[in-house]
Amino acid sequence: MKKRLAIVKGAGDLATGVGYKLVEAGYQVVMTEISEPTVVRRRVAFAEAVYEGHVTVQGVTAKLANNLAQVIRLLEEKKVIPVIIDPEATVIKDLSPMVVVDAIIAKKNIGTRIDDASLVIGIGPGFTAGVDVGVVIESNRGPDLAKIIYQGAAEPNTDIPGAVDGYTLERVLRAPAGGIFTGIRDIGDHVTAGETIGYIDGQISVEAQIAGVIRGLLRSGLRVKMGLKIGDIDPRGIVDLCYQISDKALAIGSAIVKACNDQLGELP
Repeated sequence: MKKRLAIVKGAGDLATGVGYKLVEAGYQVVMTEISEPTVVRRRVAFAEAVYEGHVTVQGVTAKLANNLAQVIRLLEEKKVIPVIIDPEATVIKDLSPMVVVDAIIAKKNIGTRIDDASLVIGIGPGFTAGVDVGVVIESNRGPDLAKIIYQGAAEPNTDIPGAVDGYTLERVLRAPAGGIFTGIRDIGDHVTAGETIGYIDGQISVEAQIAGVIRGLLRSGLRVKMGLKIGDIDPRGIVDLCYQISDKALAIGSAIVKACNDQLGELP
C-alpha cells in the first residue's frame, strides 16, 4: 500500500520537527522552501538542503530536488525528505497530497487553502480552523502549546520569544541595520555578553546581549533587513541542544501526527 503523502510548506526548525515526526510515523513527506531561506537554527533545519544539497537531522535526511521528477524519485528512498524550491507550493497541485501543513510561521496566511488537501493544517496565528484550514496547531509556548484546534484560531502573535532560563527578548539576535550579514562566530560557540557575533556590511557589529551558547546563527552572505532575527543565544550553555530538534518543534510535530490519525485514520 502506498504511504500517505504530506506536503509541508517551509523547512525551518519548527517545520523540521513536523517533517521528522511525520516520517517517523510512516508518512511520505515533501517540503517546499524559498530560494534563500533565512533559517537561524541551521543545524536542525531541513532548509539547509537548499544550500548544501542534503542535510541529516536526527536520522532523517533532506535532499534538494530540482524538479518534480526528482521529488518523485527521492520519495522512494527510506527516511528521505525531498526539499524543493517552490515558494508558491505548486507541487501541491502536481502531487495531490492527503495532507498539507503550512509551517512557514509567517504569522499570517500567505496562500494556504482549506481545499488544498483532504486535511490542511496551519501552525500558529494567521489561520482559522474551519475557514482557511481544517486544523490549527497552537505554537505559543505555555500550557496550550501544540493544542489541536478544530474551530477558531491560535493565540495572537506576541512578538515576545519564549523564555529560556528567564530570558526572552535578550536571547534573540536581530539585525541592527539592513545589509549583508557575515558571522564571525558559529553555532555551538560559547559567547559572553557584549561579544561580537558578526557584522552587517562588514562594519556594523552584531553583539550578544547575554552569555551562553550560540544555538542559531544566520548563514553568512545573506542580505537582511533591519530587525530580522539572525541569531539565538541559549543561556543554558548546553552545546548538544544546538543539534537537537527543539521540544517545541517535536510537540507540534506530534500534535500534527495525532490530528492526521484522528482525521484520516492511523496508518496500517
